[in-house]
Amino acid sequence: MSVGKAVGESPISSSVILVLYNFSTVDGNAEGDALFALKTRLTDPNNVLQSWDPTLINPCMWLHVTCNFQNSVSRVDLGNANLNGQLVPELGQLVNLQYLEIFGNNISGIIPEELGNLTSLVSLDLYENQLQGHIPKTLGKLQKLRYLYDFRSYRLYS
Repeated sequence: MSVGKAVGESPISSSVILVLYNFSTVDGNAEGDALFALKTRLTDPNNVLQSWDPTLINPCMWLHVTCNFQNSVSRVDLGNANLNGQLVPELGQLVNLQYLEIFGNNISGIIPEELGNLTSLVSLDLYENQLQGHIPKTLGKLQKLRYLYDFRSYRLYS
């Protein structure tokens, strides 16, 4: 006598469903949400962000996004994309991001202090935008940061 098992139900089927559920809740969704928050704050007249679909499991299939072997975002390349708008604090959730390339657009506002959470960041290229204010002190925590293009004077700091 089998207790709790429907006729014809395989004991493996519920395990497979559980594994698939766990796989779909990896960091990719949080990273996709963070990037989609950026998309919602930008005007994109050339539709370069058209593939940024928040219903996908993770953003690794989106154009201008590169992921590492763990399907975590490691690079965002939006240079010279004719984007207008502002950066969002949610970008600070991309903990494995190494390269943030958003130069040559019309991004305005401030650099969010949450970018100081990007401890894997090697390169931050924000030059040729309309950013204002100070470079956040939180960027001083980024020990791997080697390239910071100053958006005001276009000087390279390393």
